[in-house]
Amino acid sequence: MTLLVYLRSAVFLFCAIITTITVTPWVVILGFLPFATRYQIANIWVKLVLWEVEMICGLRYEIEGLEHIKNIPTAIVLCKHQSAWETIALRKILPMQSNLLKKSLLKIPFWGWAMASLKPIAINRNNQRAALAQLLKQGQERLAEGFWVIVFPEGTRTAPGETKKFNAGGALLAEKTGYPVIPMAHNAGRFWARYSFLKYPGVIKVKIGPAIPTAGRKAKEINQEAETWINQAMQDL
Repeated sequence: MTLLVYLRSAVFLFCAIITTITVTPWVVILGFLPFATRYQIANIWVKLVLWEVEMICGLRYEIEGLEHIKNIPTAIVLCKHQSAWETIALRKILPMQSNLLKKSLLKIPFWGWAMASLKPIAINRNNQRAALAQLLKQGQERLAEGFWVIVFPEGTRTAPGETKKFNAGGALLAEKTGYPVIPMAHNAGRFWARYSFLKYPGVIKVKIGPAIPTAGRKAKEINQEAETWINQAMQDL
């Protein structure tokens, strides 16, 4: 079984690299096209990679709670961060979005270059004060443009069973703008672990929580409610 997992993971890695080299340059090359069109081109890469990992590695996913986002035009998402999987899958699961991410990721050949053209909120984590100011400024701009803003409040990937205190950035953005917060949990780390190229077969469970109202509320209260819901959902998973 272990050898088969290694072989399948290696084949998937090869296919994902080819897909990245083939698809993502067009997001940059076709920069003259409307943003929505280039966003859909980028999502072709997302769909292909998710299809490849399912077909090759036997790793698929199921979602619970889609009804919670059905009638919400724009929101701030606070999501559990265990894996690279959710950074890909959320682009398919949720509407057009802007992701809070490390600026250094934009230097990754092909994928990073494409991402840089898709209006991320790319911060320098070494300067936390400047990073927070950037999140609040650009986050407000992205929300006004109709983007969902995706924040991983733990700040880094955590192993299954591990918890980290939530950073307040996403909640502060919610306090400032009044947009609802959508909490999300998943167990992707059990199958697509951090710092490992192995992809194990199985079903990733994704849970989307009810919208957390934020108008007139303080960031600490918003953050605590989201953190409590996500931690409970992780126990249920």
